Amino acid sequence: MTLALLVGALVAVGSVLLVAAPFLREPAPSDDRLLRPGEAEQRRLAVAEERDRALAALKELEFDHRTGKVSEEDYREQVGVLRQRAAETLRAGG
Repeated sequence: MTLALLVGALVAVGSVLLVAAPFLREPAPSDDRLLRPGEAEQRRLAVAEERDRALAALKELEFDHRTGKVSEEDYREQVGVLRQRAAETLRAGG
C-alpha cells in the first residue's frame, strides 16, 4: 500500500514538473523581441485608431445631446463634421 502511494506521489510530482517546466524557464532573448510592424501595418493601425477616435467622439456627442449637456444648435454644428470624419475613416479601410 505505501509503495503504491509513493509511486503515485512520484508520478504526480513528475507530471507537475513536466507541465510547469516551459513556464519556469527564462525565455531566450530572441523570444522577447517584438517585431516592429511594417509600413502597411502601421498605416492600417493609424487608420483604425483614427476610426475609433471619430466613432467615440460621435458617440459622446450624441450621449451629451441626449442628456442635455449639448444644445440642439451645438449638436447640429458638430454632428455633421464628426459623421463625415467617421465615414472617411471607414472608407479608408478602418
